[in-house]
Amino acid sequence: MKRISIILLFIAFLAINSFAQKVKPGIDILQERDFDILEGKKVGLVTNPTGVNSDLVSTVDILNQASEVNLVALFGPEHGVRGNFDAGAEIETRKDPKTGIPVYSLYGSQRKPTPEMLEGLDAIVYDIQDIGTRSYTYISTMGLVMEAAAEQGKEVIILDRPNPLGGKRVEGNIAEEEFLSFVGKFPVPYIYGLTCGELAKMINNEGWLKNEVTCDLHVVKMQNWEREMTYQETGLEWVPTSPHIPHKYSPFYYAATGILGELDANAIGIGYTLPFQTLAAPWLDAEKLAKKMNNKNIPGVEFRPLHFKPYYKNKKGKGMHGVQIHITDYHKAELTKIQFYFLEVAHELNPDKDFFEMAEDRHRMFDLVSGTDKVRKQFRENFKYDSIKDIWTKDVTEFKADSKQYYLYE
Repeated sequence: MKRISIILLFIAFLAINSFAQKVKPGIDILQERDFDILEGKKVGLVTNPTGVNSDLVSTVDILNQASEVNLVALFGPEHGVRGNFDAGAEIETRKDPKTGIPVYSLYGSQRKPTPEMLEGLDAIVYDIQDIGTRSYTYISTMGLVMEAAAEQGKEVIILDRPNPLGGKRVEGNIAEEEFLSFVGKFPVPYIYGLTCGELAKMINNEGWLKNEVTCDLHVVKMQNWEREMTYQETGLEWVPTSPHIPHKYSPFYYAATGILGELDANAIGIGYTLPFQTLAAPWLDAEKLAKKMNNKNIPGVEFRPLHFKPYYKNKKGKGMHGVQIHITDYHKAELTKIQFYFLEVAHELNPDKDFFEMAEDRHRMFDLVSGTDKVRKQFRENFKYDSIKDIWTKDVTEFKADSKQYYLYE
């Protein structure tokens, strides 16, 4: 009996400790504060299915049902408020079928809220889970919302959420001015190591909005989040941020292969069951590729041979041969270099094949996502990662130092 009691106490300790460490996103804190910052205001909400509290209740429903909140408008980013649109699909303004509240699309022909959309609003709340990489469009939407709010004198409230890659990882060059776009709107590295609330503060204070306007910005901080945490360590459930980011670990693989995917989506597992987790082509020798990739000794990463046939996209039904990426240590893994090493090794194995040559119409998107055309041009001279390493890493130390003043968490 004594042994059973000790075991039960130990289990109870683990349960209490686990609960104590569970991260509370901004929406949870707003609820606990009885929506004080929204009381007496007409509110617009920018969100999608990732906008949920720690019990997976939609922020739309929470604000709509709260007596203290007058929710009068919804704004949807890429994929829509309810997540029922594919990547790149244009979304028209409509009414939310559940609440009847007007939904304004911020993806398609109109990506920035118009004065008409904001008319009558006092505050705009932003609650979207980001994935920590520059090329994901949600942070561009956040910036455009801030810009429109600044121009129209509206308050912006960011309900903060974890950066799933953690808050210490920074990789990639700062996007150059001529390559800023909706898939990389701000001069930050490819992996920028900030929460959306921290990034919003940086955008606002660094003068990155059009005409250097600033908005009346408030960030509702999380509780229990620490910078070294990956999403797996937050205790929170994962809601897919888009159709090809289905799991807590998906953002790591997106960072590892997303740039390459601009040349060939099937190569990185889009169209198959392993989105962003493969490196493959019809002409590759999977065994040789796996051996050479493992010989690169990338920290925290292993590769195994893989053969598959995509279910959709350009190479639907065609045999693909390559590797599956296995991240074995999410803290040590150096992510963005993986795709460049693959391009190097693939060229070594098949010098007559060139991903860039086979996708000349995609060079512009590759450059926009890279934040420069120097990576592509320099890499193609000898197909070696070392030839672009200085370009890719030159801004990391300086950005870490510059962004630290905007940290909200230790």
